[in-house]
Order: sequence, then structure tokens, then C-alpha cells
Amino acid sequence: MIILDMASHLGSEQNTYADIEAAYKCLIENYGAKEEDIILYGQSVGSGPTTDLATRLPNLRAVILHSPILSGLRVMYPVKRTYWFDIYKNIDKIPLVNCPVLVIHGTADDVVDCSHGKQLWEHCKQKYEPLWVKGGNHCDLELYPQYIKHLKKFIAAIEKSSRQNSGLGSISDQLDKPRTSTDFREKPRSSMDQRENSRRSGPDRPCNGAELPEKARNSIDRFGEMVRSVGLCNIDCFRPTATHA
Repeated sequence: MIILDMASHLGSEQNTYADIEAAYKCLIENYGAKEEDIILYGQSVGSGPTTDLATRLPNLRAVILHSPILSGLRVMYPVKRTYWFDIYKNIDKIPLVNCPVLVIHGTADDVVDCSHGKQLWEHCKQKYEPLWVKGGNHCDLELYPQYIKHLKKFIAAIEKSSRQNSGLGSISDQLDKPRTSTDFREKPRSSMDQRENSRRSGPDRPCNGAELPEKARNSIDRFGEMVRSVGLCNIDCFRPTATHA
């Protein structure tokens, strides 16, 4: 196991991609690990570098996304399309991940709404049974017994699954492969628009997909530090405005 942390949410988006690639190369080159034996785990903002790396590792064993974000901009504003200045565009990259994906999210998350995890899960190629922790917030899911239980169940299922040995390439080729551009879209993603209209809340469906602008703005206080560190708030039209009584 190797644990990678962000330096107090400092540095650019590209630097976080470089950091996780360095950690991956360390596992391969220094510890003799194989791509097909590696499970990537990303939490919150860390879901960005995790998903990005997973798109370029076709034989990865699995991915776990813990309280993930759709994108940096979508945490603050309920936008339904991708803009060129957005960061960590997980919603555009998750369909490119070829391995099983487990999504874990708390239903009472007041930093990254549970609907982020739900939409990412819906766009996965290989969906595994997600875990929506009832009453769980953004940083306390490990305290719930079902968290460890579900993780063990997922890893056990992955261990039993057959490995795909075809299409292996060199490590350098996989890491150097250009990322698929997500900066330009001719029209908004229709699937997300349709789900916004069809999503309903209920006691058996704790995820609230209706992302209200006021709730989105309230998340800036706890999430804005990361956004400012990568320069998103340098764009005038998306700078947080002062709240007047």
C-alpha cells in the first residue's frame, strides 16, 4: 500500500497528476508491482488525479472513489456542461476507465453533494454496487461499520475475478499517452440534463440530485481553498462574491 497526499491543497492541477504518476512508477519500478494488481483509491479532490491516471491504465485492477467530485466547478455551481477552465473533470473521464469502479459517498455530505458520486457511478463502464452511507458527511465515512464491510466485499470480489492479460503495453507508453481532451463540447451532455429532471428524492433514495445554487455557493467556504490554489478563481466571472446581510 502506498498513500499519496496533497500538500495542503497547494499546487496546480497538473502537479497533482505528476505526483500520482510518480507514485505509480515507484510501485512498478521500485517494488515490482504489476498494473493488473493495483487498486487506485481517491478521496474528494483526490478523485481527480485518481480518475485521470486510471484512464491511461487499461489493465488496472480496480478504482475506489470516496466522496468524489464531478469537477471542481460543479462543486460550487450547478453547471451542466464542461468549460475549458474547469478542473478535475471526472464526469468526462470516468467513462474512459475500463476497470471495476466502487463509489462511496455520504448522503449528508455538505461539502460535495451525494449527487456527484451518484452521477459518476451512472457513467462508469464497469459498475460495482455503490455504498451510499446514510447520514455520512464528507470526512467521517470511515467511522461507519458498513464502510469497512463494503470495502472488504469489493476487494474479495476483485480478487476472485479473472485477470485480463491482453493488450499490455510498456509503463512509459501508458503514462505518456496524451489525455483525451475534455475542454471542448459542442453541446451540453444530454444525459445529465435528463437525469436532473427525472431524479427524485425519497427515504429509500437518499441522494439529492437537485443541486440548488444557494447550496452550491455555501460549499465555497470549505472547498474554495483548493479552487483558489489552482487558479480557477482568477477568472472574474467565477470569483465568489461577498454575502450581504
